[in-house]
Amino acid sequence: MLRAGVFLQNRYEIIDKIGSGGMSDVYRAKCHKLNRMVAIKVLKEEFCSDASFVEKFKMEAQAAARLSHPNIVNVYDVIDEGDLHYIVMELIEGITLKSYIAKKGILGAREAIGIAIQVAQGIEAAHEHGIVHRDIKPQNIIISMDGKVKVADFGIARAASSHTMSATAVGSVHYISPEQARGGYCDTRSDIYSLGITMYEMMTGKVPFEGDNTVTVALAHLEEPITLPSVINKDIPISLEKIILKCTEKKAEYRYSTIGEVISDLRRSLIEPDTDFVTMAQPVDCTAKTVTISEEELNQIREGSRSMRMDQDKSPEIGRQVIPPAEKKHEQPVSSQKRQEPEESRTQKSGRNEDVNPQIEKLLTGLGIFVAVLFVAGLLLVMVKISGIFNRGSGETETVTEESLEEVNDDTETSMPSVVGLTVEEAERILKEKDLIPEWTQVYDDKVEKGVVISQENQEGENVPKYSKVKLTASLGSDSFDLAALGIQEMTEDQAKEFFSQNPIYATFQHQYSDTVEKGKIISYEPQTVKAGESVTVVISDGPEQDMTVMPNLINQPEDEAIALLTEAGLLPGKTTFDNSSTVEKGNVMGQEVPQGTAILKGSSVGYTVSAGPESEKGQKYIGTINTNYDPSGSIGPGSGSAEIRIMIRLMQIVDGEKKYTPLMPATTITGATLVPVNFSNIEGAPGVSTGEVQIVDVDTESVLKSYTIQFFPQG
Repeated sequence: MLRAGVFLQNRYEIIDKIGSGGMSDVYRAKCHKLNRMVAIKVLKEEFCSDASFVEKFKMEAQAAARLSHPNIVNVYDVIDEGDLHYIVMELIEGITLKSYIAKKGILGAREAIGIAIQVAQGIEAAHEHGIVHRDIKPQNIIISMDGKVKVADFGIARAASSHTMSATAVGSVHYISPEQARGGYCDTRSDIYSLGITMYEMMTGKVPFEGDNTVTVALAHLEEPITLPSVINKDIPISLEKIILKCTEKKAEYRYSTIGEVISDLRRSLIEPDTDFVTMAQPVDCTAKTVTISEEELNQIREGSRSMRMDQDKSPEIGRQVIPPAEKKHEQPVSSQKRQEPEESRTQKSGRNEDVNPQIEKLLTGLGIFVAVLFVAGLLLVMVKISGIFNRGSGETETVTEESLEEVNDDTETSMPSVVGLTVEEAERILKEKDLIPEWTQVYDDKVEKGVVISQENQEGENVPKYSKVKLTASLGSDSFDLAALGIQEMTEDQAKEFFSQNPIYATFQHQYSDTVEKGKIISYEPQTVKAGESVTVVISDGPEQDMTVMPNLINQPEDEAIALLTEAGLLPGKTTFDNSSTVEKGNVMGQEVPQGTAILKGSSVGYTVSAGPESEKGQKYIGTINTNYDPSGSIGPGSGSAEIRIMIRLMQIVDGEKKYTPLMPATTITGATLVPVNFSNIEGAPGVSTGEVQIVDVDTESVLKSYTIQFFPQG
């Protein structure tokens, strides 16, 4: 284990340890050459003496170093330094998707799709380089503070070669594909399965298969059907549920064939969440009814095959080469000569006068049965159709002609019209007239207008069965959005949020002060042009920056001194209250609305409580103290630096079996970047109660964000 302050390569200074895995430890470090923070993944000491482990570690590092994508954690360097083997990587300040799901429980559909698209884009970049991650799971997905999603830890990723495809199953058992669980053939579709399980967890808050041990879970992936996400979360859109189910098919050939197809359907799900457009694979039914052949029919087949052989013997030039008798005798193999017997002997042994090899006879018999079955089935079909023609009128009959048979065909088939270039409505109308059912696939196309047919599977004039489904592809229009042309710059924050909620774009909002842009209006956005499913960062103006000050400490100060301190800090004295205290001298301040050290706007009014001295009745008071800081970024989540939240601080004690609350700080609006001091030196608790909790409370939701247990001691 490396200690803080150790230098590697005279360049990387170890700051602290931030994580540990099965094979390696991860440290936060500073690169003094480029003056940036990095993460260093060091192979554990017990593996350094094993050449195979070291080689595997290097191979994984080299595979990861080939990847460069906004949704993949970058690898900067791979180093061997004596007995140390380590990788220098990009340091991401944020939260894992696993922790994010644990905090939120169930994610919203649009948020889950936005995260899934970014993860899929990172996986797609790896697949394009021939690399299968093989361990996609929420623990390996990081959401940075600015909302970017990155895939991390290609620690078990392998180059997609025939050697690795049949490798033993690796990865976390709750997310591995069935083929990984059985140690079978593994390819890019295994990552698609794991992504599907990850999306399942985002939408339900739990994994689909759980058990007492890893073997139980692995068997569940192989054998048990997946519980529909809608059973757990009724709000999941049908399109997203179908995408998850297709990704998690047991058989790899039934899943999406590429991760690009997953991205395309996820983007469409943002536009049409309640449309059932996902095409699920249908298992092929290869069964057929058994047909019994009578003995009479079997004899007829034999007679037919015997006659066919006799005809061939009469015309030897058809289907075989004629060999002169001399050549036949010369070329006949010795083994064949030994097997030959006189015709009379063969007749006596077989019991019938047939010059036929028994094996060939069996083969021809089976072939004859098959031909007979086809003949009988065809004859029955024709008889059914003809009987339909005869039974059209009231007892009248018609002569069966070629024209009447064509009419029968016309009742079951129709010719495929050309609908390419027509609108979806026009195409559906024409197909309805032809008794055909359209099956649509929609794709983005920069050249074809939205709602126009791009292609059709069946060609014009091709005969297709009536009332059958015909596959067509329609355009969704361009998947690029020119935000400038759409007037984003002129929108307010609420208008922009409404716009992005109605379009397939994942937006992250940040706030900053501006002297030129009105409060609530957009300062800038990046990028200027964005495709469906991609993210855009929007900066909102908070108006001109106002002067801030720091709240002074008024506790134990005489009231006039406290007012002077407020004035000096640019603050105004607020409401004054009085309370008894046996620890604070009468006339001195015993409490203040805003804690010491809090950043506060100049000109704000701050209330305080003045001690009225001890109560006239004799008795002890219980006093507690707390001195710490509260960091709200861990409670708010990604993008907490610009997010706002209203909090209050209160004391909670159990008095006579019931909860009693005492306010310590009133409701105050802070941002995720504000470090809130929780500093109260004289908290008076309930008489006789020795413990309590100081709680940080979200005023809007009334949920407790953080709590601290403190002790109370009798005084006076």
